[in-house]
Amino acid sequence: MNTNVHAHLIGGGIGSLAAAAFMIRDGNVPGANIRIYEAAPLLGGSLDGAGSPEHGYSLRGGRMLTFDNYECTWDLFKSIPSLTDENKSVFDETVDFNELHKSHSQARLVDKRRAKVPVTSMGFSMHDRAQLLKLSLADEDTLGVDAISDWLDPSFFETEFWYMWATTFAFQPWHSAVEFKRYLHRFMLEFSRIETLAGVRRTVYNQYDSLVRPLQEWLQSQGVQFILDCKVTDIKHATVDAKFVVTGLDCLRGGNSEHVDVPAGDLVFFQNGSMTDASSLGSMTSAPEKLDKTDSCGWTLWEKLAAAQPGFGNPAAFNSSIAESYWESFTVTLQDPAFFDKMQQFSGNEAGTGGLVTFKDSNWFMSIVLAHQPHFANQPAGVQVFWGYALSPDRIGNFVAKPMSDCTGEEILRELCGHLRFDLDVVETANCIPCRMPYITSMFMPRAHSDRPLPVPKESKNLAFISQFVEVADDVVFTVEYSVRAAQMAVYQLLDIKREVPPIKQHDHALSTQFEALFKALK
Repeated sequence: MNTNVHAHLIGGGIGSLAAAAFMIRDGNVPGANIRIYEAAPLLGGSLDGAGSPEHGYSLRGGRMLTFDNYECTWDLFKSIPSLTDENKSVFDETVDFNELHKSHSQARLVDKRRAKVPVTSMGFSMHDRAQLLKLSLADEDTLGVDAISDWLDPSFFETEFWYMWATTFAFQPWHSAVEFKRYLHRFMLEFSRIETLAGVRRTVYNQYDSLVRPLQEWLQSQGVQFILDCKVTDIKHATVDAKFVVTGLDCLRGGNSEHVDVPAGDLVFFQNGSMTDASSLGSMTSAPEKLDKTDSCGWTLWEKLAAAQPGFGNPAAFNSSIAESYWESFTVTLQDPAFFDKMQQFSGNEAGTGGLVTFKDSNWFMSIVLAHQPHFANQPAGVQVFWGYALSPDRIGNFVAKPMSDCTGEEILRELCGHLRFDLDVVETANCIPCRMPYITSMFMPRAHSDRPLPVPKESKNLAFISQFVEVADDVVFTVEYSVRAAQMAVYQLLDIKREVPPIKQHDHALSTQFEALFKALK
C-alpha cells in the first residue's frame, strides 16, 4: 500500500470526491491519509440538491448522463455501493432505473402558439450543412479562439437543430467553436436522436442524492477526512529542481486563520475555478441577488497560482464576461398534482420520460423538465418537483415585462404559464426558487489552448488540477465525466498507477454513427 502517501484536496466537488476514491481503490492509499477541504458546509460542489417540502427544494442544475459515453464516471460508480441496496452498485442501480423509465420526448420544442414543433427535420439549408461540416472537420488550431458564430451564419441559429442542441447542452452562439466541435464528435450518437433525447440517462433521484451522497458515504467508511466550512486562501510553494512544489496551505476556518504543512511526498489536488461560483437564490417574492467573483473570491486562488506560474492557465479567459457566461435556473415545488397532470396531457410524456420541453420563441429561451418523482430522497408523497432554466435571462419576458434576472419566483411561474396557456391556479400553491449563476457557462468561453492547465502540468511536482477548467484532449466540459476523467488522470499520473484510464469511446469514427448523423442532417 501507498501508506506513506498523504493527499490534500482543495474543493469538495465531484472531482475531489472521485480523486479520493481512485486513490483508495487503484492507488492503495489509506482513506485516513486523505483530507478534503471545502468552504461550504456540504460536499458536492455544483452537483447540489437541497430543501424541504415546507421551504421548497432547489437545484442549481442537472447534468446530462449517457451510458454510451461517461467511461470514467461509470468506471467509478461500478465500485460505489448504492445507498438503498448494498448488493448493487450505483451504476447497477442507475441501469435498472433507466430500464423502467426510458426517455422518448414527444414535446421537445414548443412554439409561440403552444404547438409542438415537428422535429424530424433539423431545419438545415444546404448552406447550413456545408458550414456545419466545415466546422466539424476543422482542427482545433484552425478554430483557435473563434466563436461558433464565426463559422456559422445567423440562419443556422434559427434551425430546429440549434434550438434542441443549444438547450440540451447550454450553448450560445458566442461560445467556443472548439468546444462546439468537440460536442459534435463526442455526442455524435445524440445528433441522430436529439429530438427524442432517447440516449439520455437519469439517476434515481437528483445527482446530489444519487451520486454525491453514496460516494461521500463510501469515502467516509474508508476513513477520508472532510474538513468543511474551511476555505483555502493561499497555496504556499517552492521551486525544487525547476519544479513547482506545494509546501503548505493557508486556510480560513470558523473565522480563524490556520496553516497546514504539506511535507515532501504529499500530493495536492486543486479544483480550480467554479461554474457555480457566486450563485444566488431568490424566492417567490424576491429576485436572486446579482453577485460576482468579488463577492465569493472563488476564483482568487487560481488567479494567484496562474500569476505565479504561466503553465497553470489563464482564468481571465473564463471569468471576465458575466454577460456571456450567465443564465438562470429555477426549481418548483408543488403540493398539488394539477401542473404535472396538465403537462402530461399536453406533452404526451409521463414525468421522467420526456426530457427538456423548450419554448423556442420564448424571449428568455426557457426550458423545463419534469423528472420522475420523487426527485429528492426526502421528498414525501403528494409533493412534486420540477426544474427549468433560461439561456437569455437578460431579456424582457413575453408575459412579464421585465428581464428574468429581475423576476421573483412568482413572476417566473407567470411567464411559464403564459407560454403553456395554463391558468395560474395550477401553480397557486407552488414555491418557485430562482437561481442566478453568473459563471455557469464560463468554461464554454472561447479559449486558447494554454488557457487551461493540464491535470498535472509539466512544471508541477505534487500539484494537480481537477475541474471543468483543465485541458483533457477530445473530451467535453459541462459534464460530470470531465471532472471525473481529470481526477482519474491526475491520480494515476501522480501515483504512477499502471491501470489505464478508460479511453474515450470514439463513436464518431464508426461508419454506422456517421451514416446516421448524415441521414439526420439531410432530413
